[in-house]
Formats: sequence, C-alpha cells, structure tokens
Amino acid sequence: MFTPWAAKTTAEAAVDNLPAVTAIAAGDRTGAVDFLKGAYRRYTQTRASIGSEAHDMFERMIRGEYVNPRRITDQMQPYYDHFSEFLDTVQPELIRAEDVAWSDTYEYAGSFDALLRIKDEDGTYTTVIADWKTSKSTYPEVALQMAAYGFADRLIDPEGNSEPMPPIDAAAVLHITEDQWAFKPVRFDTEVFKYFVHLRSVFDWDREVSKTVLGKPFAKGGRKSIVTGTQRRA
Repeated sequence: MFTPWAAKTTAEAAVDNLPAVTAIAAGDRTGAVDFLKGAYRRYTQTRASIGSEAHDMFERMIRGEYVNPRRITDQMQPYYDHFSEFLDTVQPELIRAEDVAWSDTYEYAGSFDALLRIKDEDGTYTTVIADWKTSKSTYPEVALQMAAYGFADRLIDPEGNSEPMPPIDAAAVLHITEDQWAFKPVRFDTEVFKYFVHLRSVFDWDREVSKTVLGKPFAKGGRKSIVTGTQRRA
C-alpha cells in the first residue's frame, strides 16, 4: 500500500507545482528530481505536525480549558471550529483524557485520547472510549487500536496512579479534517480484540522470537561460489 500512495503523492506534487518543477529542472535536473522524491516525506511530516498540534488543542478544549480564538493559527482554525461544533452538538462529559491503558496480561500499553460519557436520545448514558483522527480518512485498524485500549487491565494517570479499567460500552472515532467532522462508531468487542492479541503475538515473533530460531551451523563446507550470469548482468 505504501508504494502506490508514495507514487500518487509524488505525481500530485509534480502536477500541483508544475511551473516550479519545470523551472528547477531547467537549471538543476537532480534538484527537481530530489524535490519530487521528497514529496511524500514532506507530506507525512506536515500531517504529523498538524496532528500533534490539533491533538494538543483538542485535549485543552475537552478539558474545558479556555483556548483564545485570536491565537489560533490559520492552519488550525478549521480544526478548532469543527471540534467546537462537536462539543456543542454531542456535549460529551469527560471522564479521562490522555491516560495510559496498560495490559499486564498481554504486556502492552498505549495512551488513548479520551474516555467520555455521552447521553443517548433516551436519556441513558454510554461510556465511550474515543480517538481523534486528523488524517484524510479513517481506517479499519482503528478498531484494533480501540480494542487494545478498552480491553486493557488498568489505567495509569500522568502522576503514576493506577486503577482498574472501568467498564466501557462502546468506542468511537472523531474524524476531523479541514472541511468537515464526523463522530463515527467503531466496532468494540472481544472478537476484534482477539485479532489484536494475535497481531501482538506476531509482533513478538518479528521483534524477538524470530531472531532466536536459527543457530550456528553444525558443519559447513563447499567451494567458492561462482558468479552467475544474473549477477554479472546486475
């Protein structure tokens, strides 16, 4: 998936910056190539920067901290507006924010964005573990992420205090872009969590166990290898 995405990002950079690329190429072909080669990295760095700044702002807002609109940058303004509209529309009650979900059973940990209490149409309350996303789209893997948080054994706050994970009814992702926002339900059940646990085992295999399975040869020998035609042509 990465290769087509990187190719598309490079092509978009070429089309969007055609006059500049043409001008650079006229005097420095290598420079123009390097500019386009770095398009996907620049995009990734920009999105990461936007995501970090937006998450910091969202945390302040969900905690009820006053954020001066006059100090919001033009880049952050749409995210501020959309998150403000989300708060007004959904009116979530904050339970926890940016705490660590810790699993003693499966040995993993991660910081989640928020644990919310949301009033349903019938007047009942639902405890929802939520995640903020500022990417172009939301992806199925977010369900694995939310299951990992919600099925962890305990919470750890910034001061190091630990307590059992409270009962969680549902999961949701708040997807915010420059143009719109949507608060989407995310499947949250034991089946999804089982897939996460399986992938957690695969991670252990790749990072640790796979490095232990091949030992030194009992014996070895042979003659100096020949250079094949394929190697010569390369």
